[in-house]
Amino acid sequence: MDELEFRRRLLADPQDQDPEVSAAKTDSPANQKLAAELENLDALIDQALRVDVPDDLVDKVLFKQSSDVIRENRKPKFHLAIAASIAFVFGVMLGQFNWQTLPISPIQQNLGQIALQHYYNEAPFALKANEGASIRQVNAKLSPLGESFSGSLPGTVSYLNHCSFDSKHAVHMVLKDENGNDFTVFVVPQQTPEMETYSDGNMEAISLPTNNSSVIVVGKEGADILPIAEQIKLHLNQKA
Repeated sequence: MDELEFRRRLLADPQDQDPEVSAAKTDSPANQKLAAELENLDALIDQALRVDVPDDLVDKVLFKQSSDVIRENRKPKFHLAIAASIAFVFGVMLGQFNWQTLPISPIQQNLGQIALQHYYNEAPFALKANEGASIRQVNAKLSPLGESFSGSLPGTVSYLNHCSFDSKHAVHMVLKDENGNDFTVFVVPQQTPEMETYSDGNMEAISLPTNNSSVIVVGKEGADILPIAEQIKLHLNQKA
């Protein structure tokens, strides 16, 4: 288990007794220290949540509810008739209104916009990784998407993991080319009808449709992103 996965598992559950997590705790002093700190924090939170409930709390709640019901029943009802009349008039007006004249303009993000948001969220640790993943490892991550990669990747894989991309299960990679430039790659099980591009003035994303998925590549604006995306698309094949 790598350090990133260990930290994620431990942050999610400091009491995780999985054998892999337990073994990773003893791999280094840093891991041991992190595990101890999170366990202590978990214990403090647990202690803080243990608040004694007064013995008469139930009686007080039931008494308050009964009092509220009595007060509500004593209120005059004329305001209900007024509210009903207003609702009736409003309903008639809505029934005569031609809804088709209203412009429908739902705000929809394309895959490039979502990719840039995801890039900024995970860049602090994803760009610092140096995993050197192989094609075999890449295909293992792609397998749940029904995809596989055949051919040479346009760079070394410094980061590789699954991720949640717009509530969809996707693969997140960081490729480092021969010049040391980083390109963030997403393979998402959502097909775009054609090539899409999106830029925020700093980073640029290009998405290309594949068989039943899309490849999105994020890089610095003005970088040679399209050839990277095209080479990945060329060698990304749907599994039989």
